[in-house]
Amino acid sequence: MRLWIAEGFIKQRGESTLEEVAESYLRELVNRNMLQLVERNTFGRMRRFRMHDILHDLAADLCKNNCFGVTYENNRGGCHQKDGRRLVVHNLKNDIQQPFSNMHQLRTVVTLGDSKSSFNLLPLMCNGSRYMTVLELSGLPIEKIPDAIGGLFNLRHLGLRDTKIKMLPKSVEKLSNLLTMDLCRSDIHELPSGIVKLKKLRHLFAEGLFDSEGRDFECRSGVCIPNGLGNLTNLQTLQALKAQDESIRRLGELRQMRSLRLWNVKGIYCEHISESLVQMQYLSNLDVNASDENEVLLLNVCLPNLQKLNLRGRIAEGALDTSPLFQAVGGQNLYELSLCWSQLREDPLSSLSLLSNLTCLRLTKAYNGEQLVFLTGWFPKLKILSLRDLPNLSRLDIQQGAMASLEKLGLTNLCSMTKAPRGIQFLTSLKKIGFYEISRDFLTSLGQYHLPEGRKEDASPTS
Repeated sequence: MRLWIAEGFIKQRGESTLEEVAESYLRELVNRNMLQLVERNTFGRMRRFRMHDILHDLAADLCKNNCFGVTYENNRGGCHQKDGRRLVVHNLKNDIQQPFSNMHQLRTVVTLGDSKSSFNLLPLMCNGSRYMTVLELSGLPIEKIPDAIGGLFNLRHLGLRDTKIKMLPKSVEKLSNLLTMDLCRSDIHELPSGIVKLKKLRHLFAEGLFDSEGRDFECRSGVCIPNGLGNLTNLQTLQALKAQDESIRRLGELRQMRSLRLWNVKGIYCEHISESLVQMQYLSNLDVNASDENEVLLLNVCLPNLQKLNLRGRIAEGALDTSPLFQAVGGQNLYELSLCWSQLREDPLSSLSLLSNLTCLRLTKAYNGEQLVFLTGWFPKLKILSLRDLPNLSRLDIQQGAMASLEKLGLTNLCSMTKAPRGIQFLTSLKKIGFYEISRDFLTSLGQYHLPEGRKEDASPTS
């Protein structure tokens, strides 16, 4: 959808955002069977698609006949067409030796597949393709962006995800029409001061990754944004910001925010963050990560439109019962909840059961107690339950009628559990069960249950 918007294919419709209009286009394509819906998320939003083979062939022919784009494939002898405005580079293993004759006409460059080239034509493109709107180079092992990129005054999408770039040139401050900047999983930890001049920026992805499994407390990182964060008033996505005094003070000025991820959050920041979140009436996705495992996160804020919440860090005692963030009214639209490193001493399920619309619940190092009990009628819409790294948990009870819609159950590294969950046979909607890093006694006790056919069980006992 962001690429469609950058290309100018999406037009404003009433009070809807361009992103909302683009999503309505996707729904229309699905309804007309032009796209096949492969997967929805837990609360029904479209997530993955497939194009039918016949339609794909038709689209490829239309692109070729109308000079819509160029395809360059290293392993098939080069460029299929030379007069299109859009270049798709597929599975590029070696550098392209000859510049394209139509380079000055290029408006879009996208790399796909397992490309390994350093893309030596990038400096030429930055100098010669002055009207470029989309530059999507994700996955390429490039280490530097030329200063000349600042001359691409019409650039609306810059994708550098999974590259080796460590620094952006100062000239990016000239990209005044930029809508999306994707630096996720690159080596960039700080943005140039001029980034706050990009007042049209709508989506900023800049999260670093240390541990893909998320087992370490500091598994990811955000970027520092210098003074002037409040200038980016059109931001809808910010993933992820490294919290600092100045940026936290200006956070509330980002009132168009839909998806916000914060790292390095200290307990003293929580009051300012809560005050800022109240200003974000459209916020649907919130991810807050403490600076260390002893920092206490206390967000006293009601976010009625919040759909996904991830808290990583210690939660204040009693917060699940007192904070409006977890109350039935404040969390009426909350569908997905992840609590990590929360250090809870009391069973959290009685409090969380008030969130009756939850479809996904993940608890990772969140509870230090010995027992969890799911009572009849609790979590009626829950589809995914994951319990991971709960070292003291020795007993898990599931009463009949609890989690009536559960489809996936994952239990990982519950070293004190020697018996399978009591009542697991009541989970008649289960489609997949995963047991990882468990004891052999657990596996043995599991044999007494006659689980229905069609379930996939992955059991990995500890050594």
